[in-house]
Amino acid sequence: MNELFHTPEGVRDIYNAEFARKLQAEGRIREVLRRYGCSELTTPSFEFFDMFSQERGSVASRELYKFFDREGNTLVLRPDMTPPVARCAAKYYTDETVPIRLSYLANTFINPVSYQGRLRESTVQGAEFIGDGTVNADAELLALTIECLLAAGLTDFQVDVGQVDFFGGLVEEAGLSPETEQQLRSLIEEKNFFGVEELMEGQSLAPELLETFLKLPELFGPHEVLEAAGSMTGNRRALAAVRRLEDLYRILGYYGLSDYVSFDLGMLGKYRYYTGIIFRGVTFVMGEPIVSGGRYDSLMRQFGKDAPAVGFSISIDGLMSALSRQKLELPVPETDHLLLYEKQEEQQAVSLAASLRKAGRTLILLEREKTPEEYLAYAGRSQIREVLLYKEDGIYSVGPDGSLTVWEVPV
Repeated sequence: MNELFHTPEGVRDIYNAEFARKLQAEGRIREVLRRYGCSELTTPSFEFFDMFSQERGSVASRELYKFFDREGNTLVLRPDMTPPVARCAAKYYTDETVPIRLSYLANTFINPVSYQGRLRESTVQGAEFIGDGTVNADAELLALTIECLLAAGLTDFQVDVGQVDFFGGLVEEAGLSPETEQQLRSLIEEKNFFGVEELMEGQSLAPELLETFLKLPELFGPHEVLEAAGSMTGNRRALAAVRRLEDLYRILGYYGLSDYVSFDLGMLGKYRYYTGIIFRGVTFVMGEPIVSGGRYDSLMRQFGKDAPAVGFSISIDGLMSALSRQKLELPVPETDHLLLYEKQEEQQAVSLAASLRKAGRTLILLEREKTPEEYLAYAGRSQIREVLLYKEDGIYSVGPDGSLTVWEVPV
């Protein structure tokens, strides 16, 4: 087997109609981002290793693609777009006091410890609102997220929203060690009810606080779950988190988008830089979220600009899989004409092709070497609307059965 015909594990080629649909989705999302006032930026595919260090709370070091430059610096392929965008905002908008909105379309690279069929290179598209710490910014970013998914053609999805301060307030009150907190985070994220119970019953906690921890993995569902969460604790930080989610839900109602949102107080996320709301976009046909996002008010400070921020990222590859599984294929742009010509008509055919392209037509020009039936089959495979044949006595349209009819040049 010739390895040159194959890609490494975790990466893939995208071509023809599939790639055309991917570009369609990206273009639709890009237009929504533009309407929300986002300025586009791009960052390098690789950064210094420290950009994604443990202090940043990003991807674990063992899952990074690392290499060295000639000076001996450790570099990594970017696994996540939030730290690079934060770096850019701190560098180029240092003195800006008005909130800024940045958007991106990029590839990210993660080398997971457990492969499980996941892509190691994937395309992500998203936005970051920097300099606005209000719940209104949270709500508008969620509205933007939902509208991007709708514009891309997805209809059957929901956005699950959590608030890491609810968990943070409880952990703070309980005085848990960092090791216990990390273990508890993992158990709650996995909805491991028995594991949470076993771990927390080994701690010296007040009965009410213990009961809240035990109920935490169950606190997910529609808006009513917020009322239940608020009744379980008197912790000020946790209650402030619930009130913020209540305000968020109210504002999303003004956008007419609250039906797309549910809540999950047990959602904590894999990135430790989140400080407020955290959310995931999910569908019933995908095992992995197609959207992730949240608030990260402390991350910008690490790059020298003390500013609140909130952002989201859409997995374009996940989105395309969800669309395909829901049989919501985006239309593939067609090529208007395949123009064939005999060698002796080359000059006239090239001139006709040039004029049609200037007029806005899309066209492939080929010297005829095969039968009309073969070219018709090719046109069917390649989304070409019409096959034309330039002959000495005129221009003909080739019919489905190979018959020729006179074609009139459009004015």
